[in-house]
Amino acid sequence: MKIDADLILELRTERAWSQEELALASGLSVRTIQRIEKEAAISLQSKKALASAFDIDIHDLDHEELPTMKQYEYRTVVLKFDIGWSRKASVGPFDFDRALNEYANEGWRLNHLTLGTVVHGGSGQAIAVLERAVTG
Repeated sequence: MKIDADLILELRTERAWSQEELALASGLSVRTIQRIEKEAAISLQSKKALASAFDIDIHDLDHEELPTMKQYEYRTVVLKFDIGWSRKASVGPFDFDRALNEYANEGWRLNHLTLGTVVHGGSGQAIAVLERAVTG
């Protein structure tokens, strides 16, 4: 299980204990103390031993995962396609899927799609709002 290794180091430092002294106080080996402080992994028995040595509740040693907020970047793309005034002219492949899939291959996903209307002069086009998670 995961443990708050920083807290263990802080508690040990507050008491001015070396790793050897903490090992003696807890009944654990020095190697176990080193591994716990380095890897933040611990068994239940070792966790109980450290809590007892520090005279704290066992749950105080738990590692708390802080939620991270994902960040996104956005891109707005105008995709044009031919829609004629007759039914025959509007039938056929418009490469709409191909265009969206090209963006998808770059890690973008569709967030919102607005189709243009004749009323607003946007017939024959769509506005795609794309998003992808920002890394690093």
